[in-house]
Amino acid sequence: MSDALTLPAETRERAGKGASRALRREGRIPAVIYGGKEEAITIHVEEKELTRQLMTGHFMNSIVQIELGGEKVRAIPKDVALHPVTDRPIHADFFRLAKGGKIEVSVPVVFTNEEESPGLKKGGVLNVVRHELELVCENDKIPGEIEIDVTGKEVGDSIHISELKLPAGSESAITDRDFTIATLVAPSAMKKGDDEEEEEGEEIAADAVEATSQKAEEEGGGE
Repeated sequence: MSDALTLPAETRERAGKGASRALRREGRIPAVIYGGKEEAITIHVEEKELTRQLMTGHFMNSIVQIELGGEKVRAIPKDVALHPVTDRPIHADFFRLAKGGKIEVSVPVVFTNEEESPGLKKGGVLNVVRHELELVCENDKIPGEIEIDVTGKEVGDSIHISELKLPAGSESAITDRDFTIATLVAPSAMKKGDDEEEEEGEEIAADAVEATSQKAEEEGGGE
């Protein structure tokens, strides 16, 4: 898991839309901490600091130490609602990490040793089907990323979840199938797929033009 972040916060005395709007005018963002078999806590955080942490790119996959009244609440971001026009944060949800508990998270995958893949050396292309894996992890053992070694992979090979040795304390949230994470395809296969889509689009467009012309002729003949 990415290094823990620290986010100062204050408790909210009032809830509701009016109170939330007032907080936003003051540069504060309403939020809530829930989970961990404890009561939810309504809080507010500084908009500038929340935005700064969002811009790191790994905020949603980080443990956040929320500083609240001299105490620290260990949590993970579950959702940050953004304004539809300005993209500024307007609300945040944090899930409290109880000691000894588990949580379902999405963890990014990274591919290593690409220079050791014969298929990639021959010009093959790594077609990534899943950029993230849904995992169930122990609260104190959430990985920041999952490394996938492509050493020895040839064109035509596929990488499935069953091939991976997940970190201790982590398991796949999807257990009903051996899903594909990535495949190694030939450049010609990629190009063929693109060409077929382009040809299909041209045929649809041609059919539309022909239908429009035929309709115009019929309408013209009826006048």
